[in-house]
Amino acid sequence: MSPPTTPFAPLRRAVQHFAGAREGNIATIFALALIPMLALVGAAVDYSRASAAKADLQSALDSTALMVTKNAASYTAAELQSKAQSYFVALFDTPEAKDVQVTATYSSSGGSKVVVTGSAELDTEFLGVVGWNTIQITGTSTTKWGSTRLRVALVLDNTGSMADSGKIAALKTATQNLLTQLQNAATTNGDVYVSIIPFVKDVNLGAANWNSDYIYWGTAAQDPTLSDNNSWDANNGSCSAGNFSNRASCVSHASCSIFGYNSQSSCQNAGTCSASGYYSQSSCQNAGTCSISGRTSQSSCQNGGICTLPRYSSQKSCNKHGGTWTAGVWTTATWTPGVWTAATWTPDDHSSWNGCVMDRGLSTTPDTTNNYDTNVVPPDVTKPASLYAAEQYNACPQSVMGLSYDWSAMNSLIDNMSPNGNTNQAIGLQLGWMSLVGEGPFAAPAMDPNYTYSQVIILLTDGLNTQDRWYTSQSSIDARQQLTCNNIKAAGITLYTIQVNTGGDPTSTLLQNCASTSDKFFLLTSANQIVTTFNQIGTNLSNLYIAK
Repeated sequence: MSPPTTPFAPLRRAVQHFAGAREGNIATIFALALIPMLALVGAAVDYSRASAAKADLQSALDSTALMVTKNAASYTAAELQSKAQSYFVALFDTPEAKDVQVTATYSSSGGSKVVVTGSAELDTEFLGVVGWNTIQITGTSTTKWGSTRLRVALVLDNTGSMADSGKIAALKTATQNLLTQLQNAATTNGDVYVSIIPFVKDVNLGAANWNSDYIYWGTAAQDPTLSDNNSWDANNGSCSAGNFSNRASCVSHASCSIFGYNSQSSCQNAGTCSASGYYSQSSCQNAGTCSISGRTSQSSCQNGGICTLPRYSSQKSCNKHGGTWTAGVWTTATWTPGVWTAATWTPDDHSSWNGCVMDRGLSTTPDTTNNYDTNVVPPDVTKPASLYAAEQYNACPQSVMGLSYDWSAMNSLIDNMSPNGNTNQAIGLQLGWMSLVGEGPFAAPAMDPNYTYSQVIILLTDGLNTQDRWYTSQSSIDARQQLTCNNIKAAGITLYTIQVNTGGDPTSTLLQNCASTSDKFFLLTSANQIVTTFNQIGTNLSNLYIAK
């Protein structure tokens, strides 16, 4: 078998011939040596040209891949190839390249991906002397996006102070701009989910959810002793004894069957006698009435009578003369003691609830054993402290929206936000976290194992904490909220905090400490900064693809 032919075969044969020759001279030796030297120099030149062309090819491929990425999912295979061909030809400006080929493919498994490959050939200028007439260059560029999916909870202050300095209007504009950014970043439904949690002192979980098992009402089943006078049932209802506004005041006001007695003991010690003029039980029971007027004792009454013939006063003479004798009838007086009737409180139907809930926990204090107000442990009907306590709060905000990509509905919710009520960042933050987890009031779509998920909470507030279910002390509320912040960050969720401080309040140490990192805390001093800050955050969040 003959050895394989290579571009250097002629040179090798010349060298072998030279080694066997006996009559060489200097000119011949130099000529023979010149060939490999020219080949080496030429190779460097040709490879330099090829390297530059390959860099141009790769740059054109990278740009082409990025340019077709935005609409790749909507193209047919033929349209994608045509677009890629047009972009590539315009970008790959290497006139000496020939037989230029480019192909583009799109796939959506585990996220969207465009792969663009290209190849071309260059004629050599020097390597041809050794039989190498062309150099082929190739390249590939892959653009991936949507392999990271995004879930964002917007926890938005709707308290009364947001009416000042144009803040609520700026918040609406900023939030709707952010929603547009996130919507545009999503290639397919489900790439980006957003939940919206407007908060004041309470959060509105939706009045239509009144029959849900995650709500604490203070019913007999949830509060067997009916001792929780802070519950919804204890503060929304009607009293049988009059117009009392809550259960505690109602049941303390009962009524006596005898007018004028206002306590249970005095009522039950009093009474009425069927015989007039007797005001004690003993005197009444010794008294009575006779059917014959003027007879005041039982014996005189029963020994007397009345004849139908008035002139006869004895039974014998009455009967003898044809009259009818009616003996006197003595009726013993009866004593009727006073009856004390306790007032009854009837809670309103739960369907009249306006949707607002307070923090999870015990009636008068947080549950410091389970700390339900600071975590996302699912509500459990057997553990009242794990439920959200209903309240008919008169400054109830817009109801929450769980994770969704219904951009129209989200924008409508934002349009309807209105400032009112006191500030409790903690309940908004806890429910924002719960919306990402999908427990209790929220349903979160399952995470696809083919994707990587980024979860984010954006908390915006213009005020310091003023009131929660138990406290009106800022330090007490802040201490509970800090526990929530710590738990959120430990769960791997990115937490942005924004303080809109147009009123000269102190910078919130709580919000600074709550942010995932120092660059994720924003201190704003004017309403218009809300728009630019949300835009900055949205730009970071909307970059869903990773090019390589």
